[in-house]
Amino acid sequence: MSPRLTAATTGRVLRQLRHDPRTIALILVLPCLLLGLIAWMFHGTDVLDRFGPMLVGLFPLIVMFLVTSVATLRERTSGTLERLMTLPIGRGDFVIGYAIAFAVLALVQSLVVTGFAVWVCGMDVKGPFLLMVLVAVLDAVLGCALGLAASAVARTEFQAVQLMPAIIFPQLITAGLLMPRAHMPTLLEWLSRVLPLTYGVEAMQRIAFGDGWSKVSGDVGVIALFIVGSLLLGISTLRRRTA
Repeated sequence: MSPRLTAATTGRVLRQLRHDPRTIALILVLPCLLLGLIAWMFHGTDVLDRFGPMLVGLFPLIVMFLVTSVATLRERTSGTLERLMTLPIGRGDFVIGYAIAFAVLALVQSLVVTGFAVWVCGMDVKGPFLLMVLVAVLDAVLGCALGLAASAVARTEFQAVQLMPAIIFPQLITAGLLMPRAHMPTLLEWLSRVLPLTYGVEAMQRIAFGDGWSKVSGDVGVIALFIVGSLLLGISTLRRRTA
């Protein structure tokens, strides 16, 4: 890997995204729209306060997974990746450069979505605001890393989209959104411990209840490990061509 080539890849991706208003709208506007609809539907109740923090971490993960997997696969199906690989750029430069570019977008997205939920929708968060932003950023970056890994094994954009329910939906079921993990069957509770979204949801719940860094540092560390593992998987399985 070369820092110069990685930075060049990051810059190229960011320039492409800057000229793609639909993707920017999907990343920034859609999560806010969904949170706004929930706040409107349950106005006068504590639903947003109870579930809003979890959704602040969940929506960015799903959106970034979808955008990253499709955008990365498009590079390969269009022949861009094959042309890049004729240059000194390596697989690590490509994957990490993409990850950094989408991490920048993830930071902006998390600031916008968290700020919208708290200051516009009126979501009550007892813990530190910036800590919630940090966890939201990590969740979004996790979505990017999972999307990069998915794009490495998919052959078409449709297959990349198909991988989303296979990767995300089991995590939604076992992360504690539908029922507390302690009340789940033992097998599902154990399964939840090896899925990354569990720790993102748990961290958001802790922050919403007023916990600080000392209580969520373990969850943050696990999310970071999953991000690194997903990126390594994406690097090791990346193919130049779709066939």
